Amino acid sequence: MADHELLVIGAGPGGYVAAIRAAQLGLNVGIIEKEEKMGGTCLRVGCIPSKALLESSERFRATKEDGADHGMDIEGLTLNLPNLMVRKERVIETLATGIVGLMKKNKIKVYSGHGQFVGRDEAGVTVAVGDQQIVADKVIIATGSSATPLRGVEEDGDRIGCSTAALSYPEVPEHLVVIGAGAIGLEMGSVWNRLGSKVTVLEYLPRILPACDAAVAKEARKILAKQGLEFKLGVAVTGAKIEGDGCIVEVDGGDPIACDRVLVSVGRRPHTEGLGLDQVGVATNGRGFVEVDAHFATGVPGIFAIGDVIPGPMLAHKAEEDGVACVERIVTGYGHVDYGLVPSIVYTEPEVASVGVTEEALKEAGTAYKSGRFRFAGNGRALAHGHAVGFAKILADAETDRVLGVHLVGPCAGELIAEAAAAMTFGASSEDIARTCHAHPTLSEVVKEAALDVDGRAIHR
Repeated sequence: MADHELLVIGAGPGGYVAAIRAAQLGLNVGIIEKEEKMGGTCLRVGCIPSKALLESSERFRATKEDGADHGMDIEGLTLNLPNLMVRKERVIETLATGIVGLMKKNKIKVYSGHGQFVGRDEAGVTVAVGDQQIVADKVIIATGSSATPLRGVEEDGDRIGCSTAALSYPEVPEHLVVIGAGAIGLEMGSVWNRLGSKVTVLEYLPRILPACDAAVAKEARKILAKQGLEFKLGVAVTGAKIEGDGCIVEVDGGDPIACDRVLVSVGRRPHTEGLGLDQVGVATNGRGFVEVDAHFATGVPGIFAIGDVIPGPMLAHKAEEDGVACVERIVTGYGHVDYGLVPSIVYTEPEVASVGVTEEALKEAGTAYKSGRFRFAGNGRALAHGHAVGFAKILADAETDRVLGVHLVGPCAGELIAEAAAAMTFGASSEDIARTCHAHPTLSEVVKEAALDVDGRAIHR
């Protein structure tokens, strides 16, 4: 007899959410986590600590640079970096403790240690955790991802390292070089720039945020450059090493760049090493992702995979949706995620957010479309907020007016994108958004005005 009807390997956003949903549906569930704290990369060394640092660093910058404009004459403001880090750890601990509570509440058995497949037979799938062997009817692989290293870069996890190191620098670097102008690089570069670092961002491509709508990325670069980030685009990094008390970054065809620390942020890769996938015949593709069908099933009966270990956006909320859909498919026979409507957010200031397709993708596909824009500079709440920069952009089908993509760069864009995602989930047209009453004064009125502009009738332009 199996120990569990479902066993989840990995207690990150995808894994623990899958476990909770399975318990809600009546299954006997177990979950394995090798780290001391539950919550995965997102909670321990990713989304949550980075957002805590972004919030603290922006408050420090705003107090220092914007205080006078708000009637505050502040003298002698100093940074207490150790206290800032203590707050970050407190946020992590609070949420990690909460997940433990959720496991108890839902009667989910937690196994601490590294899970590894042993085999599969008529009794079920066997997974070892240390000396203990656990048998389950079904297993979900939810082991997440890790930072991708860059060839030629000698990481020591301290002066040269990934975002994990950048979350806990013991002092503010005088000069930080960030390799990669994606979301993580720009977020962590913004943190240290606000706290006093000179930040140089090196990007191989000729633009930042390559997955974003080009107009939004261009606007974001302009704003971030004004804040102090230095961008060197179209640059190929060939190496980085520690030299004396600092670091040297080598670039193809250019002079070496001397700095204090280097953040390598060139993407992430699925974390499947040491799982014993070959022991049960679970296949991976050429990039290391677990091969699954449209319903998260691997080629081995009873074994499923979700989140960052399978193809698709490597985002915590996508992993959560995977987990719910996978479990509901197992129990009810139906579960689905619309990957075309997974929001994406960059938590800089201003934030960058999008859902749906970009204008470049529509052009490439030959899709006829209409476009509407409205700048935050014309919004009363944004002006009162003190961050009236950026714009909202809505793309709609030229014939049906159905919204195909929404892209924002501006204050609280990450919150505003939820309206667009909900509207698009129900097949809304730009006219639907334009006809929806938005409270005044709110930042959300920018979305309404952009929807009105699709038809050329924005009110406050």
